[in-house]
Amino acid sequence: MMRWPTFSGAAAALLLAAASTHAAPPAGQDAYASGQVKVDVGDRKLNMYCMGKGSPTVLFEADGGRAGWDWSSVQPEVAKRTRACVYDRAGMGFSDPATRAATAGNATKDLHFLLKNARMDGPYVLVGAGFGAMIAQQFAARGRGNVTGLVLVEPPSDEELAAAAPAANANDGAALPQAASLAAAREAALACLDAANSGKIGAAPACAYAPGGETGPKLAAAQTAQVAKPAYWRSRASEIDNLAASASQLRAARKSYGDMPLAVLARAESLASRQLAALSTRGSSTIVQDAGQSILYTRPEAVVGAVMAVLDKQQL
Repeated sequence: MMRWPTFSGAAAALLLAAASTHAAPPAGQDAYASGQVKVDVGDRKLNMYCMGKGSPTVLFEADGGRAGWDWSSVQPEVAKRTRACVYDRAGMGFSDPATRAATAGNATKDLHFLLKNARMDGPYVLVGAGFGAMIAQQFAARGRGNVTGLVLVEPPSDEELAAAAPAANANDGAALPQAASLAAAREAALACLDAANSGKIGAAPACAYAPGGETGPKLAAAQTAQVAKPAYWRSRASEIDNLAASASQLRAARKSYGDMPLAVLARAESLASRQLAALSTRGSSTIVQDAGQSILYTRPEAVVGAVMAVLDKQQL
């Protein structure tokens, strides 16, 4: 589900103008339209928003170029059962600008210090979408916290990630279109960075932030404000530039998750999803029907159901 053309048909939406759905937002969505708790992770602070009580803590990791507000239809439902938290990676949402490369490895380090400095003890269930699923996997595999469950929403496959290193796939005709799409996404992000630096982002409709699901006026305004910030485009371009490094880091960290509950959600049957689920003896791969271009945005109830199923298995 990564928001770049390389990884799904929905990805192009982030590079095109998209009108917000100014319908009545989900209850409580306005809380995502402003910063909440800022947690120091070193030389910058990351925005975090938690609700609910209980254990384990469910922590949500957004897709590439996205912020914690994407989970506004999922987090409140999970919070009815246990503590649920979203946060913004550096440069995204209401967090401070990034000060280093936006790799999955650096993101897991930030997440480690976020939880430590926020004094949030485990256990944790991590829920990641797209690029966020890479971070969730790496955080769990590296043993940076007491992770007792994973929910991966449209995680990119190894074949998709291979597009991040086109030179290594020069003889692979199937990989080349993906590499071209990734290059196009990078150029689009850099063009938007130039527009933001010159204060002309309003005249660049291709730089509009694609709404994730039903979006009310206050959140839409916050998303519009985000794309006017050069720090956002620098972080987004860095995620794309460093995707090959992120993929390498994930492959190096990957290992069996033993009997840890693991749920993989996909829009179509694939060997990659089944192989990922097989990393746990209690792993499952589910095809979400009628998900359109994105499971998270069109079928959030499916994500909630997967999280609840993983929570049900915590004591088994």
